[in-house]
Amino acid sequence: MYCIIDIETTGGGAKTNKITEIAIIRYDGTEIVDEFSSLVDPEMPIPKFITGITGIDDEMVADAPKFYEIAKRIVEITEDAIFVAHNVSFDFGFIKEEFARLGYDFKRERICTVRSSRKIFPGYPSYSLGNITRDLGIELANHHRAYNDAFAAYELFEMMLNANPDELLKMKVKGSGVQRKKLKWHKSLKKERVDEIPESTGVYYLYDDKAELIYIGKSNNIRSRVMSHLSNQATTKAKKLQASIADVDWEITGSELIALLLESEEIKVNKPIYNRAQRRSIFHYGLYDLVDDGTYTRLELKTIADNGVPIHTYTSKMEGRAHLYKICEKYNLCQNLCGLYKSSGPCFHYNIKQCNGACVGKEDPETYNARVQEALEELAFNKESFIVMDHGRTEEEVSVVWVERGKYLGFGYVDQSEIMDIEDLKSAVKARKHNRDVTSILKSFLKRKKVKKIIHLEDSLES
Repeated sequence: MYCIIDIETTGGGAKTNKITEIAIIRYDGTEIVDEFSSLVDPEMPIPKFITGITGIDDEMVADAPKFYEIAKRIVEITEDAIFVAHNVSFDFGFIKEEFARLGYDFKRERICTVRSSRKIFPGYPSYSLGNITRDLGIELANHHRAYNDAFAAYELFEMMLNANPDELLKMKVKGSGVQRKKLKWHKSLKKERVDEIPESTGVYYLYDDKAELIYIGKSNNIRSRVMSHLSNQATTKAKKLQASIADVDWEITGSELIALLLESEEIKVNKPIYNRAQRRSIFHYGLYDLVDDGTYTRLELKTIADNGVPIHTYTSKMEGRAHLYKICEKYNLCQNLCGLYKSSGPCFHYNIKQCNGACVGKEDPETYNARVQEALEELAFNKESFIVMDHGRTEEEVSVVWVERGKYLGFGYVDQSEIMDIEDLKSAVKARKHNRDVTSILKSFLKRKKVKKIIHLEDSLES
């Protein structure tokens, strides 16, 4: 799997400049399977000479999402894929730096189409994207806009893949720049079994040669994720897991939410050796509130271990910071008091009039804390009763998750043609255990992602 990427920026250096536009084309070697394109608010002025090159100005990005708001989408669409770009060190360097600002280490294998095209199509006077695509007959309209450049780079990459795939893949580099060696699977792992792995949403199970369950995971593409385990030698743990996989099994869920719920439950029941970090909880960071010297209420992102029960939970620090940024913007909260901006003086939002001055004592604690409380109330279920309807395992069915007075009761599936009323949905649900992780999964997922329908049990099925 490959992701062909292009970005536009405010300038040439990743340390002092920001991304203004990004386009990603996910390509499986045969066809495009996903795309993502967006302007990005760089949170800094765009120089006039850059606008002259790209056509992107401050007004165009004023209402665009900030990088942290699209960060998760970038991680997901590039997951288990090779990062491909024309002059890849530039594009990868900017994206890696943007993630670093969020506390996340973005790593992907990479292929540079400049370097590759020089090798596979030698003898051309210039290998800039504009020149090499023109010389090879690839159309490139509106050069220096991210999607147009990404699509031209995709066509160039596809042409190279068809011309000399072996030479192209030799130029794949990891983060260290070291070429991957040929890998060997466990002798007991049957190729026929691997070929059967579906490209579906669900939970997968990895076994060793003694039929012991050693790892459980979930993915929106089970096949892609398992194949990444079978080729991953980035760490000592990854090498040991890769060498131990002798068999694989899976359960298709259709719904990503149910995959998360099932994965969490299965890890707790089976306790696989390579899921040690997830035995207690799949959430490592939590949002906590505390009173600052008896006055202002702070919101703080901490590791969950030994810090009590959090208000909200996250799988990564990056996810937590991105969510906390959104909370600050929505409720006009102080970045200093939320641990997002370290300063002895006013926070950044105060300087741009998005903070009312709690960081410098200009807003009274009672007024500020009322908004904090409003934000906290939004994060809670408040003993709600509802049913989530989402994708099923086939086109004909839907998945059902039932929560009663804040307690998770379980999930199930029902054929759409058999749904007449709420009771039909409830009867499809099989009982499951409620725990803190389940609550966190439901809260986090339903805040971040869309499902087919949420029915509050006081509502009618048609509402």
